[in-house]
Amino acid sequence: MSVVVQIPGPLRPYAEGRPVVTLEAGPATVADALAALWSRHPSLRDRVLDDQGRVRPHVNIFVGSESIRDCGGLDAPVPDGAEIAIIPAVSGG
Repeated sequence: MSVVVQIPGPLRPYAEGRPVVTLEAGPATVADALAALWSRHPSLRDRVLDDQGRVRPHVNIFVGSESIRDCGGLDAPVPDGAEIAIIPAVSGG
């Protein structure tokens, strides 16, 4: 089964303008899903992860409605058919 990754507007230029990327082979973890995403759109990686391979502080990743920060980080499981959302923080005044 596939997994869908939602790409936010500010990151779409790095994913060929796509709002959604479908990963056909269901990844077991968020790290696996992101690795598959990077293989298709490598320039996304540096905008989501830091130099140590950790999710940047201003980026949130959700599997369904659960933040990966609360359920295992990059090792969080990804069930078949899940939707992963990458959500950058918004700031300003």
